[in-house]
Parts: sequence; structure tokens; C-alpha cells
Amino acid sequence: MQFRKPKFWVNQKLSIWSILLLPFSMIFLFLTWIVKIPSILKGHKKNPLPVICVGNIYIGGTGKTPLAREIFEITKSFGKNPAFIKKYYSYLTDEFEMLKATGKTYTDYDRNKSIFLSHNDSHDVAILDDGFQDFSIKPDFSILCFNSKQMIGNGLVIPSGPLRERLGAILRADCIVINGNRNLEFEKKIFKIIGDKEFHIFYSKYIIKNIEKLKNNKITAFAGIGNPSNFFNLLKENNLNVKETFSFPDHHNYSEKDFEKIIGNKSNQIMTTEKDYYRLNNEQKKHCSYIEVILEIDNKNKFKEIIKSYL
Repeated sequence: MQFRKPKFWVNQKLSIWSILLLPFSMIFLFLTWIVKIPSILKGHKKNPLPVICVGNIYIGGTGKTPLAREIFEITKSFGKNPAFIKKYYSYLTDEFEMLKATGKTYTDYDRNKSIFLSHNDSHDVAILDDGFQDFSIKPDFSILCFNSKQMIGNGLVIPSGPLRERLGAILRADCIVINGNRNLEFEKKIFKIIGDKEFHIFYSKYIIKNIEKLKNNKITAFAGIGNPSNFFNLLKENNLNVKETFSFPDHHNYSEKDFEKIIGNKSNQIMTTEKDYYRLNNEQKKHCSYIEVILEIDNKNKFKEIIKSYL
């Protein structure tokens, strides 16, 4: 599903469009509530192994997949045999490939089925990349992801804003991980909702692995992810010489015409995200490389301790 976020979602101040669309947001919330009812009535199946859910309430671009991959490595360091669980959608092949590059990945329309399959294959931890809104599953540990540049946008629910649920949904989570700079105002808002519940907020950042190979080059960067500007800013914040940028909708499939435009200046080094790279055909891959990043979590030892306690 290719989608470009409207600008009024990002602005803190309400726009006329946000106000006009509020009735549709109420309908959206009502419909999502209706969808929950069967799962609530059936109750949750008992998980055959510990389930860690990495989700979001802001639609796209919050760093779920990189965090899921980091948690995979953390659980492996505990001597566990983790597996990824991802609901199957035909447009998510890029994310499937990213997960498969790290470890065993189960994809199905039914996440519960994948969880039980992973258990049958002797895995002892299931890591859900997305699934916070799947009420048929009760995770043992739930993490919500945010990006400090977008946070919750205008704070409204689709289509008035970028949220899948109201901010109060944080009550179902056990901690949040914010990619980017610390935001004390947002932290206060979170703890006001959480109240006395034990809760943790962690911050993370991306470290570019192959930066030495890029420092002296002129770069053309392109991205079709949730927030392409975050990728371009990462390059610029690392003092890379970015000459051109091209933004596309999330999960965009690149045509020959797209690539003709991107590689217009053949003297520049063409760079994209790992997620975008997996959507390119073999011919397109010959013309570009992807930025390799490491997700660095502040206070990582504490983060690992908490994960271990839920296993």
C-alpha cells in the first residue's frame, strides 16, 4: 500500500482539513472498536512461548523493524532461539526481506498461527514486528515506537491525523522507545496518562556503519519510507555531502522512469535505505547502494534487563 502522509498531519496546530475530517476519525474509531469485539469475546489464546510486540500508534516511520532486529540479537545473547512474526501483506515484501536477513521469519494472515508454528519449530521467543492493534494476541511485553521528529503529529486519529489510536492506548504498553532526541514535554504527557503504572522510556539513534566510504562523495539520496525526510536528515546530520534528494510514497515500487530521474547526475553516489533497496530489481541495484545503520539504545543494559525479566 503506497501512501504519502498529508502535511497537515505533521503540523502541531490544527488545520481546517483536520477539523473537517474529525467526523470520519470518529467513524474510524467506532469501526476499529467493532473489529475488537470478536477478539475480546473469544479471549486470548495462551501463548506457547514469550511474545514481545514492537508496535506503534503513529502510522509508519517509527523504526519498528530496526528495533525488532535489535531485540532479536538481544534475546539471542541470552541463549534464546527467537523468531520474527509478521502479518502477511503483499506490499510488505521489503520488510519481510529485512527480517529474513537477520533471522527466521514467519508470515501469515493470522499472527497466532505463526506464533504456534514458530514454537513447533523449537523457537522459544516470538518477536512481533507490528501487532499492537491485534487484539487476538496478548503479548508478554509490548513496546511502542516513536520518532522524535514526528512524535504524534497533530495528535489526531486517521484521517484527521496520523494516529492509529488515541494516545491513551499507551496504557497497553510496557515501555516506549523514541528514536531521536529527548523530549521532556512528551515524557510528561506520557506519565500523566500512565499514572502509577511501572513504565520505562528509552531513546535510540541510528549510527551509520559505512560512513567512511561516503564522506568524500557527492550523494544523491532517495527513499520511499514512512518519513523520507528522516533519512535525508540522518545523512546531513552526519555531515555527508547530499546534493539531491528524491521522496516517494511508503513501499513505493520503483519504475524505470523513477530511476532515470534519480540517476540523472551520474557523477553522484546514489544511496537509499535498506528497506528501499530490497524493493529494487537487479538492474536498479547496480546503480546504487544502501545506508547500513546500527540502532544504538541509550541505557541499553537496563533495556536488556527488562526484556530478560519478561522471558
